[in-house]
Amino acid sequence: MSDLLAIDSLRAGYGEAVVLPKMTLRLAEGQVVALLGRNGTGKTTLINSIVGVTRRFAGSIALAGTDVTAMRPDQRARAGIGWVPQERNIFRSLTVEENMTAVAQPGPWTIEKVYEMFPRLKERRSNFGNQLSGGEQQMLAIGRALTLNPKVLLLDEPTEGLAPIIVEELLKAIGAITRSGGICSIIVEQNAQKILGLADRVVILERGTIVHDAPSAALKTDPTVLERHLGVAGARAH
Repeated sequence: MSDLLAIDSLRAGYGEAVVLPKMTLRLAEGQVVALLGRNGTGKTTLINSIVGVTRRFAGSIALAGTDVTAMRPDQRARAGIGWVPQERNIFRSLTVEENMTAVAQPGPWTIEKVYEMFPRLKERRSNFGNQLSGGEQQMLAIGRALTLNPKVLLLDEPTEGLAPIIVEELLKAIGAITRSGGICSIIVEQNAQKILGLADRVVILERGTIVHDAPSAALKTDPTVLERHLGVAGARAH
């Protein structure tokens, strides 16, 4: 199967600072990758580089065989990069439904299908963004990204600050979304154990470089990798 996302020798950062010296990463359709690492190791920079909001010094990014390296962030979004930033960035003065119709593109992910995935959003469809709980705002941020009909879904700490029952619901939904076909996901998550049950692969960064890339099942049986790279024994991976 050809790669849905192909990052080759990407050198990127901010201003003159290089955060990712030479990043190469490939994802296939239906794959969920957990991106782990201590704070400041380049996780969010990698997400931002795929979105197109960092400075690129070298390397390339391709999406389903199309080179998107030279595209602006809005062009990349239309090409199929769905982004759920840590801040969620929903439109607080628009209703739930208006948030999604504002960015929707034709494809299998319709607003009605998002409502099937997140029934709570359907109940709140006329509520404004600022009237939603944190969990509902996160559902809306994911739902809005889905109505773009992305090929790649990028989620930066999607469970942060949410109640455990909401976290469970969100992770289950992300897994179902990714495995429904035509999409792959990268999830930045601080709690390593929380994400291992969902992810197919775990990629760990140190100083902007991949130091571990293996099936998540391997980490469940050998927690020493987490201890070595993240300083945790199955608890939080800061």
